[in-house]
Amino acid sequence: MAAALAPPGPGFALEPGLESVLREAVAALGRAGEGMVAALGAVRAAVAAAGGPAALGERERALFGAFLRRLVRAPGAARPEGLWQRCFLEGPPGLVFCVLLEALGSAGSGLDPKEVVGVLEQFLQQGQVSALLWEVCQPQAQAGCLELQGALLNKIVCLPEHVSNKLQGKNPPVFFPQNYFPLLGDAVLQVLEKISDSLRGGLDCSISFVSHVLGKVCVHGRQNVLARLLGNLVVKNKKAQFVVTQKMLLLQYGHTVLQELLETWSSSSAVKHSPAEQQLYISKAILICLSHLKEPEIASCRQELLASMMEGVKCHLESSLPQLRRLGMVVAESISLNINTEGPVLKFEYEEDDETRELKSLLVQTPSFCAVPSLPDDDRSEKAGAALPLVPESNEKSSTAAPGMPDEESDAELDSDDDLIPYDMSEDKELKFKAPMYIRDCIEVLTGSRSEDVDKWEATIKALESLVRRNPAATREVSVELAKILLHLEEKTCIEGFEALRQRAQVAVLTTDPIPVAEYLTSQFYSLNYSLRQRMDILDVLVLAAQELSCPRFHGKTTHSDVQKPCIQLLPGSDSSKGWRKIVDERIKSKTRRFNTGQSRLELTSCPNEFNSVAGYFFFPLIQHFDRPLTTFDLLGEDHLVLGRLVHTLAVLMYLAVNTVAVTAMGKALLEFVWALRFHTDSYVRQGLLSCISSLLLSVPTERMLADMTEELLETQSWLGVVMEKDPDEDCRRLALQNLLLMENLKKKLEAVPS
Repeated sequence: MAAALAPPGPGFALEPGLESVLREAVAALGRAGEGMVAALGAVRAAVAAAGGPAALGERERALFGAFLRRLVRAPGAARPEGLWQRCFLEGPPGLVFCVLLEALGSAGSGLDPKEVVGVLEQFLQQGQVSALLWEVCQPQAQAGCLELQGALLNKIVCLPEHVSNKLQGKNPPVFFPQNYFPLLGDAVLQVLEKISDSLRGGLDCSISFVSHVLGKVCVHGRQNVLARLLGNLVVKNKKAQFVVTQKMLLLQYGHTVLQELLETWSSSSAVKHSPAEQQLYISKAILICLSHLKEPEIASCRQELLASMMEGVKCHLESSLPQLRRLGMVVAESISLNINTEGPVLKFEYEEDDETRELKSLLVQTPSFCAVPSLPDDDRSEKAGAALPLVPESNEKSSTAAPGMPDEESDAELDSDDDLIPYDMSEDKELKFKAPMYIRDCIEVLTGSRSEDVDKWEATIKALESLVRRNPAATREVSVELAKILLHLEEKTCIEGFEALRQRAQVAVLTTDPIPVAEYLTSQFYSLNYSLRQRMDILDVLVLAAQELSCPRFHGKTTHSDVQKPCIQLLPGSDSSKGWRKIVDERIKSKTRRFNTGQSRLELTSCPNEFNSVAGYFFFPLIQHFDRPLTTFDLLGEDHLVLGRLVHTLAVLMYLAVNTVAVTAMGKALLEFVWALRFHTDSYVRQGLLSCISSLLLSVPTERMLADMTEELLETQSWLGVVMEKDPDEDCRRLALQNLLLMENLKKKLEAVPS
């Protein structure tokens, strides 16, 4: 302050009023004498006497701007060290900020760029950014030129880039984006508090400039400014949720945003804990970003994209949900197609549906990555190394002749070898092996290793199912041995439908001799040295056999045309729960009608339910050892895919056990099993657990549930309410609601039981 109180030097007369002081200071800068200290001190004193920078009028601000610009261009001798910086830091923040950035980009400035950046650094550290924002929010500033506000907005948001361009990346730490944008976020919070206080006090001000700053920051890919400001507003407010999660995301593109999306997409935790709807949304956003990327951007981040792709597809392929596995394949194919424009690309086998077609359509928004913007999927697969489609038989003849060649000429060309004598093949017959006639012969063929038996082996596997069903007595003699052979059987030839043939044969053996074969298969499920595929094969065979045993073979018509045999689809890679869940849904719809009538819907007699006497052999061994990790098998750990299949299998077996003797004991054991796993992190497992509850409610007689499971059902009802409200997975919420509706039928009886 000593400089501010120093007397004016020679040739400088201090006149009252800020305007006069500013004019004298501008003149003194031109003379560059000893009076510079006094001149600059007088300006600071006059600004303070006028009430600070906020009190300056339009004319005074214009004069102060001219003074600062003259100060920037003045030689070093005319700028006393320490004093000229204070003239900037104590002036109107918006005006000071603009002049400093002009000086930073101007070649005619007398200041070194490092000196300008030094003042800007002090400007930021002294909290002048919040003062700048607050200044623009005032009514008089809002009435000013919108173009100036736009320029100021760009300078605030892009300040790190401006400084980095001038200093060639040698920025002070405060200008690093990871430091600058949190500082800007703090400034925004301070201004919002001032705006709130001002509005509560009845004073007018505007929030529009602050909102423009936030919007532009987000468009530039710096969304994390927003976290401290929004808090949990996105969860509570639907409009805020739409703006943040959809509008802002889709307004921007670029490899930085893409990398952030891929970080989430390739996170095993996100894949496990996020609902499928969010995974689909992220996948769409990734493909949209890919469609906008240019080749230079791809070249700059190709390795990062490749690493994220490999990690992400691994996480998705490990998921137990078919939809997530398919999403991983589609996104990985798309990334590979865009980053490997000249080399081989990934190609997966999956079933096309509306979702995958919609995802692929997002890639063809720009022609940068394909020769034709409307290139169909088949052509893309050609690029991926897929085989060309076979020529239809109707076109084969025309393709052998040269284009434009008359038929007569082509015939003449083909007749050129008429002098060759044809070999007589009229007595030749196709060599075929007959399938074995006995079960033991089949065992010998299937366990043989001689290569010349390949044709006989193929004929045997094709005929085995029907042979087993025609010879039940002979099958029972070797049923366990045959089940073991089929469980370990590997394909020797490229026989079409081998897996289905093997599975049908396994089901035939199991239904022919249920108890010993079921004991063998369930014991092998938890044994060592089996692949996950073999364990899931065991589950599929148990379910299909249980379905066959539980469905009586009716002889006659039913009273209702909607009675139909359940169809459980358990193809590899498919969702094994969908086929039977549809049947469960149908049964839920008819539940009340069946309870009211109390009668079977069948008019004619039928064969007994063969699953009645063997249900326990299918069910209890599977539920007893699930929590015992083996050396190569851990259901409660990384093998959650098999756990999901096991849970769904138990739900099906429970459902098929309706009216069996063991159904109550099965239901009680299943309820304890569900309770132990109810907080599992994998959504597919939780869906299976909720399906188990549905099967239990549909299969166990009401009076037995009330007698044996009252307390457990009350706890289950409370848990279902939490799942319905808070589970991130839509299917889990739907199943929980479905179960609660089923339990409404028991509500009065449950309330009558004392707690």
